Amino acid sequence: MSARRPHIDRRALFASGAAAALLAATGLSAQTAPQQGGRLRMALSGALRSDRFDTRDQQGLFMQVATVGAAFETLTEVAADGTLRGELATQWQGSADARVWEFRLRKDVIFHNGKTFIADDVVASFALHAETILSDIDRIETPGTHQLKITLSDADADFPYRLSGPQMVIYPCDNIQDAMAHGIGTGLYRMHRFLPGRQFVGHRVDGHYKDGHAGWFDSVELVSLPADTVRAEALRDHFVDAVDLTHSADLGVLKEITLLPEEHFMTCAVRNEIALPQSIGTRWPLDNLRAAERWWIT
Repeated sequence: MSARRPHIDRRALFASGAAAALLAATGLSAQTAPQQGGRLRMALSGALRSDRFDTRDQQGLFMQVATVGAAFETLTEVAADGTLRGELATQWQGSADARVWEFRLRKDVIFHNGKTFIADDVVASFALHAETILSDIDRIETPGTHQLKITLSDADADFPYRLSGPQMVIYPCDNIQDAMAHGIGTGLYRMHRFLPGRQFVGHRVDGHYKDGHAGWFDSVELVSLPADTVRAEALRDHFVDAVDLTHSADLGVLKEITLLPEEHFMTCAVRNEIALPQSIGTRWPLDNLRAAERWWIT
């Protein structure tokens, strides 16, 4: 389990360019190497009986965790150390005025329904947000099957960062509605069971391009428990491994439970059998929502 750290806003740190200097000065905390296997059980708030994998709607924490880092992926991601890196995109470059952005996409990615990931999937997925969060996109071109050229109406140096958000997951272009209904993405965990507002179970995908780097659990189970006190009790009684909480619910006195990011500014509580990478941010619940991808059992 990583040690408690001071308050540092990951978003502000990334924007200021101070992340690299901080990491160089502090290094990573000593901890066990990730191990493959086991099941992650999480009790979360924010689920609704109307939930589906449709990022055009406002999603609660339950669906965000099931979506990002589990069933679906985005072009870019904020790493556990707070830096921006590629996920479905391998590299990107902006014009001098930050209006034209070119992306190269991964060629070794398969959707859970067997479809190969291509640039058209990004175009179709971004079209869902054409009138909202991506309304500043003037034009999207596909110079190749795994290349994108995006022209914005106004300069935006943070555009690659925006593409890491949980709303920006990529669906297969041939049947987006089916993907929303059945959780068909490119993520590490293929949906095995989904009961809206109640439960999500995902099983680890074989032969994923992140093998050896992320996705250490064999399966992930999320259950909806709306009340803070009930989630805390489920964690205390070993029914789950992690919960989101807005207050400690007296869990801080238990040595087998760690409050994250720290006792006086917490977003979740985790049993000590669960380990996670070094993280410098303090305002992102459940390790930037990617618990299923980044945590492991010690």
